[in-house]
Formats: sequence, structure tokens, C-alpha cells
Amino acid sequence: MKIFIYPEMMVHVALCTHKLPTSVLLASDNRALLLGELSRYRESAVTSVGSANLLESFRNAEDKSVDVLLLDNTTDDSAVIAHINRVLKEDGLVVMQHPSLDEVEANTSLMQILGNYFKIIMPYHLENGTTLLLCSKEYHPTADIILQRSDLLEGHSYYNCDVHVASFAMPQYIRKNYLGIIRN
Repeated sequence: MKIFIYPEMMVHVALCTHKLPTSVLLASDNRALLLGELSRYRESAVTSVGSANLLESFRNAEDKSVDVLLLDNTTDDSAVIAHINRVLKEDGLVVMQHPSLDEVEANTSLMQILGNYFKIIMPYHLENGTTLLLCSKEYHPTADIILQRSDLLEGHSYYNCDVHVASFAMPQYIRKNYLGIIRN
């Protein structure tokens, strides 16, 4: 996969879905790659923590203080996910890595835990079969995309509003495997 695809799709799908992303929490050990894309959003204050000990990082975060959480990792730890819910605002969303969609059992477990906190849980494709998972308390990534924001951003090598929407298209076997688990 080309190096620019991952940071563009992790950052811009989230920040062009949330209505007003003023506070972003970045949990990553690869911050530089994502901070470059986040710097395009002047109205967003970015706080960054490492992803090595997520429970400790989120435990210290203030309640209801984050609009968007970008998790450059995957977790099915119920305590970590509860803290993610605690720090996100009422309309917050999170984008995270997760196991391949072919790993139905692992993803089902993760999505069921996330289902306790999020109305919308949708995987989306990058290139070469890589997927990310968007979980939102309020905003739907294809119905609520902020077209003006996504169209006015310049300098992308991959992301645009059409790719944003198209990345959520799933083949029928994926839909069947996750029927009742994916929430859209």
C-alpha cells in the first residue's frame, strides 16, 4: 500500500464525517504520519498519546473532552473501550484498526463490545484489503459527510469525497458474515 493512503483515510474520513471536530485525540506510536494530515484542520486541537498502554493513556483523559479519537491500533479490551466512550463527547467518533474482515470471530467480538457504546459501527476499505473501523455515536460516514470540507481540502494524493463514500461499500459475503453486527 502506498504510504499516503493510510494517514489520509484514517484522518479525513473521520474529520469529514464529524460535524465540528474541534478536539482530536491521537493514540499512535506513528504520530508524524498522521499529524501531517491533521495539520490541515486549523480548527482542531490535537492531543497525542502513545498506543503502547491504552488503558493508562485514556484513564488520564478528561470526560467528554474529545470529538474524534484516532486509534492507530486495535483493541477488544472492554476497559479500554469503556474509557474511549467516557472521553468521547456525546456526538464523538473513533476510527481504529481492526482484524481483517475475513477474521469474522475476532471482529464479531470487537463489534459487539463497541455496540454497547456506538450507534454506528462500519468498516471501510483502504487498498490491498486493509480496513479500518469507524464507530460513531451520532454521525453516519456516508450520509453525514461534510462535502464542503472534504472538497476544499487540497494536496491529497488519495482521499476525496468519492473515495470516502466508496470505501464503505462491502461485498455481499461480508454483509452476510456481519449481519446484525455492523451497524449502519
